[in-house]
Amino acid sequence: MVRRVAVIGAGSGGLVSIKCCLDEGQEPVCFESSDDIGGLWRFKERPEPEHSSIYRSLVSNTSKEMMCFSDFPMPADYPNYLHNAQLLQYYQLYAQHFDLLKYIQFQTTVRSVRQRPDLSYSGQWEVVTENRDGLEESHVFDGVLVSSGHYTHPVTPMDNIKGAKTFPGKYYHSWEYKDPEPFRGKRVVIVGIGNSGCDIAVEISRTAEKTFLSTRKGGWILGRMSDKGLPLDMLMINRWSLLMQRLLPKVLLNWVTERRLNNKYDHRLYSLQPKHRFFDRRPIVNDDLPGRILYGALAMKSNMLEFRGSSVVFEDQSVEENIDAVVFCTGYSPTFSFLPSSLVTGRQGEIRLYKHMFPPSLERPTLALLGLIQTSGPIMPCMELQARWATRAIAGLSQVPSERKMNEVIDAEMQRYTESYPSHATVQVQYIPYLDDLAQEVGARPNFLSLLFRDPSLSLKVLLGPCTPYQFRLFGPGQWKGARQAICTQWDRVTQPMRTRPVPRLNPSSMSGWWLALSSGLTVVLAILAFQIKLPDLFDNLSEAFGGVLDDLWKDGIAPVV
Repeated sequence: MVRRVAVIGAGSGGLVSIKCCLDEGQEPVCFESSDDIGGLWRFKERPEPEHSSIYRSLVSNTSKEMMCFSDFPMPADYPNYLHNAQLLQYYQLYAQHFDLLKYIQFQTTVRSVRQRPDLSYSGQWEVVTENRDGLEESHVFDGVLVSSGHYTHPVTPMDNIKGAKTFPGKYYHSWEYKDPEPFRGKRVVIVGIGNSGCDIAVEISRTAEKTFLSTRKGGWILGRMSDKGLPLDMLMINRWSLLMQRLLPKVLLNWVTERRLNNKYDHRLYSLQPKHRFFDRRPIVNDDLPGRILYGALAMKSNMLEFRGSSVVFEDQSVEENIDAVVFCTGYSPTFSFLPSSLVTGRQGEIRLYKHMFPPSLERPTLALLGLIQTSGPIMPCMELQARWATRAIAGLSQVPSERKMNEVIDAEMQRYTESYPSHATVQVQYIPYLDDLAQEVGARPNFLSLLFRDPSLSLKVLLGPCTPYQFRLFGPGQWKGARQAICTQWDRVTQPMRTRPVPRLNPSSMSGWWLALSSGLTVVLAILAFQIKLPDLFDNLSEAFGGVLDDLWKDGIAPVV
């Protein structure tokens, strides 16, 4: 029997859901309220109510090889970090390649999704939609995949801030922000140090008179560029690093990582250092924030406390006067008005989903929500594996445990993340473990023992190299013949867009090793003689200085206690 599946939303999650339905022999019907694909990554000049919205300059925080669909690598000439327009172009290429557009009904809004009361045991759903002419239509589906996103209902805490009514300036949410032009020559406060808050603060600081970034807790800042100019996530997100994180003491890992970051720029000096350690929460990805602080265009401030007319008072009792505008980068409320609220939320209003996908109260797993997660890696590979599992569950090829067991798993995960992510405990996941967990359900988790004997070279690339999505097309249902080639050529696609001119190769030095050693020794001797420092005195000074550094690190709680 061919199962009909409703897909809600034609963003990245919706497109891959259509593709996964087709892979499982199902009949997808996608309802998209706008007039084109792209979802979050489709820029519009003006925000539309109950739709996601991005700013003009938005560039991805994850690189192309890490965030692409697992059986459709991005073109080799694409830059490693994509502007929103180019990422939208990739979605269009994906939709055309797999012929997905014919399954999408544009300008059609889903008004309600309800279980069929007379046939609830079948897991069928009644979906009511409204088209562009305002006409409603009722449909029956065997499954529903919700991929409409959760960046549609901004949270603005203006009403909860003391003295808000006395503020004569304008205030916005990042959902409304498009470009820095309205803030030219003004004094602006940005509230929130997430990725969006930092991006917007940096951009506004280039045109404003002065920009202040207010944060409750600070953050550890990473740039998109890592060693040798390679993409950060290609070097950081791999299985070997995950293994080391599990084997080595966390205090040591934090110390090493924080020391390296502070060698680049001291987070305490720049007023960025948070209360938490590096591996306790997600870091922030921003290339320009420290530079804007160094130039004096942007200043870090503590949490906003109250308004006094055009002045803003912060928790440390510092005051900034003549503020013209405030931009709140304070997140979104996950709202799915077309679903019964009891289906996805608990008694305290928290989202309750098994593996962040399935409502535990369902008798059969024929409805799933995609993308309702927060992780340190790209979200697209997660949504793709979610869609692969969900479509197999709808087809009856994959099972979920009992309601009691699902609730136990949900409670355990919430308890695990509540301390580090108090406001996001219900959506937080660990990147590679979560991918492996989903792949295990699909039957596509990489089998390293088999890979080691069958293809040792590939096994090393999978274990030591970046955890790119192609790894989950090597085995099981949905296996793709091009996965091995994609893994073996992934670094070629990283380097190709940067090789834009012939570069001369410098000749290696003809100086032999012994001459290098001799000249280095002579340099040290000459330096000692020039400054008239006796060797014993030099060693004593170094020992004293080194010991002082360790003492300072220990007092500051940065060095591990040995």
